Amino acid sequence: MTRRRTIDDSLRWLTAGTTLFLGAVDDLEDWALRAPSRLPGWSRAHVLAHVGFNAVALMNLVTWARTGVPTPMYSSAAQRDHDIERGATWAVPDLRAFVTSTAADLADGVASLNDRAWAADVVTALGRTVAATEVPWLRAREVAVHAVDLHAGVSFGDVPDDLASAVMFDAANRRTMLGRDPAMWLEADEGDRWKVGGRAPERTVAGPRAELTAWITGRGDGRRLRSSGGVVPQLSPWL
Repeated sequence: MTRRRTIDDSLRWLTAGTTLFLGAVDDLEDWALRAPSRLPGWSRAHVLAHVGFNAVALMNLVTWARTGVPTPMYSSAAQRDHDIERGATWAVPDLRAFVTSTAADLADGVASLNDRAWAADVVTALGRTVAATEVPWLRAREVAVHAVDLHAGVSFGDVPDDLASAVMFDAANRRTMLGRDPAMWLEADEGDRWKVGGRAPERTVAGPRAELTAWITGRGDGRRLRSSGGVVPQLSPWL
């Protein structure tokens, strides 16, 4: 996605990403939630707990935007990690209900915001001050990426094309800001193009959008990609 995303885009992606994630969860049998996810050291239950508590955290930002009272996403990084570990041990029916109910609560909370609230500044878990209009995007990105992390048959090819493109753009901008990866052009076979790095890129990495998105977000090894530099570079952590 090369154009600037709009709030309507983010709201649409919030719904689509949530549907994709919850659908993947519904397709998993209870025993499978204890199996490993794609994330090192995390079971699928950890991913569910993380996504559920992320909805709670983003509801804090919704409350902040609506009331004007500063309400951080998390009290601390340690508390966030503790909640995820705790949630991953819950009985499967309780964990499923938690993920579903918190997603619904967040959707209702977002729908309740008026123009004044949408324009309010809030602070993300990374310490960025953003308008509340970023909240639906943060959630859409979260559920889309973690639907893949469930290791339940969902790939970035199952993510709506414009949402996958927006994730690519977001990850490319984030990597540019961090400055830890080589400068490069990312070119999707479907026609999109993104830039990583502030200086003139020395290479182009190309391939299917789904493969590029997996690679740039640390969810793929890039073996199906093509690099003008010969070898597809290894990337630093994204988030």
